[in-house]
Amino acid sequence: MLILNSADVQKALSMPECIEAMKEAFAALSSGQVEMPLRTRIPVSKKDGISLFMPAYLQGAEEEALAIKIVSVFNQNPSNGLPLIHAAVVMLNPSTGAVDALLEGAALTAIRTGAGSGAATDILARKDAKTVAILGAGIQARSQLLAVCTVRSIDSVSIYSPNIDEVQELIGEMSGQGPIPTELHASATAAEAMSNADIICAATTSSTPVFEDKVIKAGVHINGIGSYTPEMQEVPSKTAARAKVFVDSRQAAQVESGDITTPLKAGLLKLEEITEIGEILLDPAKGRQSDSDITFFKSVGLAVQDAVAGQLALQNAHKRNLGTQVKW
Repeated sequence: MLILNSADVQKALSMPECIEAMKEAFAALSSGQVEMPLRTRIPVSKKDGISLFMPAYLQGAEEEALAIKIVSVFNQNPSNGLPLIHAAVVMLNPSTGAVDALLEGAALTAIRTGAGSGAATDILARKDAKTVAILGAGIQARSQLLAVCTVRSIDSVSIYSPNIDEVQELIGEMSGQGPIPTELHASATAAEAMSNADIICAATTSSTPVFEDKVIKAGVHINGIGSYTPEMQEVPSKTAARAKVFVDSRQAAQVESGDITTPLKAGLLKLEEITEIGEILLDPAKGRQSDSDITFFKSVGLAVQDAVAGQLALQNAHKRNLGTQVKW
């Protein structure tokens, strides 16, 4: 069995490769080639924690992938000097069910989530999009920034977070990295960051919308990443109501994200108005219709993304001699 730690996973998963892999995952899901039950949640209330179990099996025409990701979020960890989140991806051999590999899950999740937005941005954003607003300054903000700069020639980036120190740290770390511009700008407000943006990435843990609908201009593309429970909402319901709404999974989004459940419950959005991103890959006519369209991609994160990203990482690890082999 092969073990890939965080550094190995990062070396094995380049953003351009992972973006293409996410397109394959989304298309496979929408074409019925994926077995993927909704995630199982096990509360560990005594320790103020929860463990999530996310299995998936992809049976493609040329490729198979079988995996389960395990994520634990224990809120007491930071006060004890431990990470809030621990994660692992177990890769199984799709022919035998044997355990092929164990991958560090946080790095894989960060890359594949960014790559999912990169895929959506490549499909939905205007081809001439050049300006980006990043709302948030955490790990996922970094992945989102790298992904959108991979699929569009970006010349201006504005970043907003209430924590200016985190913004400055992000700028220092990401400026000029790969396709990212050298000039990254810290904004005083979300509205300022978004004032001239062609692409907006919301990557926060907010329970209320992080911007006002009135600041959205025609033609913008929005990636919503942070809302992964019905109680969380980054994007205003009014924005979802007037945008063309796309999701990674219609089934998952309507029960797992407040960005979708809230406007649905309010009658501002109808389920039949929501399109899976994989459906556009199968039929491009279902995507952006004009340069004035507002497009909104809501990602809740899918186990099939983990399975496909894990399979890609495993293939590259073998080619590049990454990881540690252990007897099982």
